[in-house]
Order: sequence, then structure tokens, then C-alpha cells
Amino acid sequence: MQIKWSDIQEIAIGLSEAHPDIDPQWISFPDLHKKICSLDNFMDDPKNSNEKILEAIQMAWMDELE
Repeated sequence: MQIKWSDIQEIAIGLSEAHPDIDPQWISFPDLHKKICSLDNFMDDPKNSNEKILEAIQMAWMDELE
């Protein structure tokens, strides 16, 4: 399944599986953006993200760890 910026929950799950050693609470948005774009099934334009989307993904990733 291909994921896009709007697939917040799927991105969060992918990040938690790909980077179990990272605490998403402390990740910078540029680093988060890089990690999202490098997910195998991420198929969206890297330029289509914004701070609001990245913040939502970061929050969902933190929820995944709880």
C-alpha cells in the first residue's frame, strides 16, 4: 500500500517500525521529514508537507509508542 502525507496513522506506524530506537518527542521536523520520505511505501511529493502535517505525524508516532 502506498502512503501519502494524508495517511498520518500509517506513517506513524511505519516510523515506529523502522526506527524503534528513536524517541519522536525529540526529533526535529527536518529529520522527521527525511525519515518519512525514506519509508519504503511512501509515495508522495516531499514538497507537499508542512509544519501542521509533520506535527500531526509526530503526535501519532508518540501515541504509537504508548
